[in-house]
Amino acid sequence: MSAPLGTDLARPRLPRAIWALGCVSLLMDISSEMIHALLPVFLVVTLGAGTEMVGLIEGVGEGTASIVKVFSGWLSDRLGRRKALAVAGYAMGALSKPVFALAPAAGWVLGARVFDRIGKGVRGAPRDALVGDLAPPGMSGAAFGLRQSLDTVGAFAGPLLAIVLMAASGDDIRLVFWLALPFGLAA
Repeated sequence: MSAPLGTDLARPRLPRAIWALGCVSLLMDISSEMIHALLPVFLVVTLGAGTEMVGLIEGVGEGTASIVKVFSGWLSDRLGRRKALAVAGYAMGALSKPVFALAPAAGWVLGARVFDRIGKGVRGAPRDALVGDLAPPGMSGAAFGLRQSLDTVGAFAGPLLAIVLMAASGDDIRLVFWLALPFGLAA
């Protein structure tokens, strides 16, 4: 027995806003990972930093993001302004990108990395809560899965794009950092 013409038996679809959040995650991850994949080489070869500085920058950056996530989740619940916090966090990430390209010393990279990771911490919990708020009943797993899948594609594509651009530019690492900026701004 077939369904009458004009009836839609398809499962409910995820709202456009969830797709938009996924695409924003994709673009920001492409931008971030284009830079992060090359950052240790940039620090050591271009800026003359030691491996200890590379470890310090990574450790402080990721530790900062983890700490900020706790507070941004609390703030998101308290204020109920999930979208505003997520947008602010993504803006911080995008605004940090030019500093990497302009950095004359490792201290600048540390500052940019911390600012970028504060942005990641600010956006993470409110964005995830927003996905939960927007997901249709019974589709929260699909909503979270879609957003995370697009994020992962960006995390995979960013370093690949960085490799291609390094080869095409004759290993001009600062140029590759600049080319990461449009992805961050588009996010």
